[in-house]
Amino acid sequence: MYAIVEIAGQQFKVAKDQQVFVHRLDEKEGSKVDFDRVLLIDNDGKVNVGAPVIDGASVSAKVLEHMKSDKVVVFKKKRRKGYQKTQGHRQYMTSIQITEISEKGRSKKAAPKKAEKPAKKAESKKDGDDKPAEKKAVKKTASKSKTEAKPAEKKGDAAKKPAAKKTAAKPKADEKKAETKKAAPKKESKESK
Repeated sequence: MYAIVEIAGQQFKVAKDQQVFVHRLDEKEGSKVDFDRVLLIDNDGKVNVGAPVIDGASVSAKVLEHMKSDKVVVFKKKRRKGYQKTQGHRQYMTSIQITEISEKGRSKKAAPKKAEKPAKKAESKKDGDDKPAEKKAVKKTASKSKTEAKPAEKKGDAAKKPAAKKTAAKPKADEKKAETKKAAPKKESKESK
C-alpha cells in the first residue's frame, strides 16, 4: 500500500515505515504529524484518486529530527575577466517516518444532486430568454449598421483617390511631352540659322 501525499508544497510517494526528508516543519522532534492532502492511494491494486484530494484520507508521520541537507556549491566565473565567486547553500530539512496511511474517505455519490441542478438552470433560462434575446438582437443590428457604413465609406474613398491621381497624372505627362517637342525644334532652328 502506498499513497501520494502533499507535504510542505511538495508531492511524495510514501509507504508505511518509510523515512522521508521534507522541507522544514514547525513541529518538535518526536511529535506526531498528520497530512490530509492525500492525492492518491493504492491499496493492493485498488487505486483511489482524489479530485484533487481524497476526502477523509490522511497520512500520519513521526518527526525524527531537524537537520540541514547536503551542501550545494554554486561557482560562478567569467573567463579572462578575473571574476570568480564561490557560494554554498544548505537547505533546512526535517526527517519524518511514515507511521500510518488511512483511507477513510471514498468517492462521493452525488448523482441525484447533479440531475436536479441542470433542470433548475434550464427553467431559469426559459423564463429569462425573451428579454436578453431582444437586447442581443438590438445590439447586433446596431453594431452591423456601424460596421457596414464604415467599410463602404473607406472603399468609396479608396476608389476615388486612385482614379483622381491617374487622371491628373496623364495630362501632366502629356503637357511635358508637348513642351519638350516644342523646345526641340526651336533649338534646331537656331543651329540652322
